[in-house]
Amino acid sequence: MLINGKSAESSGFTLVEVMVALAIVATAVPALLFALFQQLDGTEYLRDRSIASWIATDRMSELRLVVAKQGAVPKGELLGETRLAERDWYWWIEQQATEIPGFIRVDVKVSLEVERTQPLHTLTAFVTPGVRP
Repeated sequence: MLINGKSAESSGFTLVEVMVALAIVATAVPALLFALFQQLDGTEYLRDRSIASWIATDRMSELRLVVAKQGAVPKGELLGETRLAERDWYWWIEQQATEIPGFIRVDVKVSLEVERTQPLHTLTAFVTPGVRP
């Protein structure tokens, strides 16, 4: 049978075929969007860790300069707040004596939260007060 010069067999997709294709697309798109949003969240986390690393490095450099100038590690709790990348970052420095005389372990920790419970980045170094670099 000819319709407008063409056979009826090649007239296009059936409604069932279109509905099956639509169902496949409808299930694939949310899965793709979920994967995309997971990637974006991972990128944000990596960005935050990188910025926290920069802040920790800056604080450690400042501490090393203070130790070189004063000849001692500042006493007491060292903590502060830094604004970088349009966000507030909270940092604190923990000191710990080591088994080696003259060496002090220093941990600089950076977080986005004020509570200081879970740092995004921790930088550890050993300083020797009284020894000039």
